[in-house]
Amino acid sequence: MDSDKQAEFIETWGAMGALWGINRSMARIHALLITQEAPLSLDEISERLQISRGNASMSLKDLRAWGVIQRVHINGERKDFYVTAPDMWEMFFAILRERKRREFDPALSAVREALAEASGGGEVVEARLKQMLELLQTGERAINRLLAHEGASKAFLGLLAGF
Repeated sequence: MDSDKQAEFIETWGAMGALWGINRSMARIHALLITQEAPLSLDEISERLQISRGNASMSLKDLRAWGVIQRVHINGERKDFYVTAPDMWEMFFAILRERKRREFDPALSAVREALAEASGGGEVVEARLKQMLELLQTGERAINRLLAHEGASKAFLGLLAGF
């Protein structure tokens, strides 16, 4: 990949990640690994992106926890090296699973708690919260189905995109 196009992709992916509430450095590292044929070390990542080793290390740890990159060993090397998940659909589902756990589930829980507190209060507020709960529960069922059957979900999303 042309180095200018690679840099543009890395910065665009980083900006998009920041808009989605993901650490910008984390998104940039992920983009760098997506565009690499060979595994990269912590030092190479830090140097190429001009970020501190500490920032790169923490971001790599988070990316591994999300399941979108892997640490690999290269014979004869003492350093750890990193690669992105080889399947972009697998990466999509890993990100969806983590975002659901970190963001969606707490929001659903908060609406349930707010509705329990609103019971017997104002009818308008209670009605809004009931609708919000119904909306989020519908979303939860859809996400759970997507995550339960990733192969079928990939086909369904492809079909949906055709409409």
